[in-house]
Amino acid sequence: MSDASDGGAAVEARPEVPGEEASRLAFTPAALELVDRLWEMHGPLMFHQSGGCCDGSSPMCYQAGEFKVGGQDVLLGTLELSPLPGGSGSGAGSPREIGFWMSREQFGLWAHTHLTVDAVPGRGSGFSLEAPEGLRFLIRSRML
Repeated sequence: MSDASDGGAAVEARPEVPGEEASRLAFTPAALELVDRLWEMHGPLMFHQSGGCCDGSSPMCYQAGEFKVGGQDVLLGTLELSPLPGGSGSGAGSPREIGFWMSREQFGLWAHTHLTVDAVPGRGSGFSLEAPEGLRFLIRSRML
């Protein structure tokens, strides 16, 4: 685990890049809190990092399957979360997994980078599920 910007410990995602055993992806406590809130509202989730300009360079959160991935994308890691507490809501009682995808082109540029997904005040892209929540996901990076 690595330290998050807010002083808490980030949760490492399960590595998914073939041949890699160490995680190159983590989520801060603030990001995890927002993920929980979005999961309760929308059900299973996924992330995609395109590497475009402006908000396109921010990680985008979608309902699982809403963004079509293919051979041009790399599954960077899978966030494994405990079941949501309580007996209601989508995913209550079941372990949760959230894939984090990145465009192959962007992965080529960030191949030697560890990424930490954080959530900060602000308004993100209208396409990402957190847009109306007053928070946005962003990437904090460090060299491996």
